[in-house]
Amino acid sequence: MSGCGCGDGQGHGAGGPYAEGRELVEFVAQAHGGALLRRAIPGGGLATMCQGCNAPFVLKTHVGSCPTCGGVHAVSPPRASDAANIQYAGDGFRLG
Repeated sequence: MSGCGCGDGQGHGAGGPYAEGRELVEFVAQAHGGALLRRAIPGGGLATMCQGCNAPFVLKTHVGSCPTCGGVHAVSPPRASDAANIQYAGDGFRLG
């Protein structure tokens, strides 16, 4: 299997790359031993609005933070072609 949580048996969570909200952010941050955390999104990233403070920014890596409020957002590789798939971890969530 691909190791992306789609039935790989490694305990990445039930939602995997199609989860939503905090579950998706945590999944992407931990997937592949954390390798996706800083992996660049093809095409230079996805223009979006922060789901916490509504500020515009570009999500350049699969997990990133709003430069205005620090809100953590993520998108899984199979869904990274559309900014509508970006998920927000929620107020107060921090990586690490």
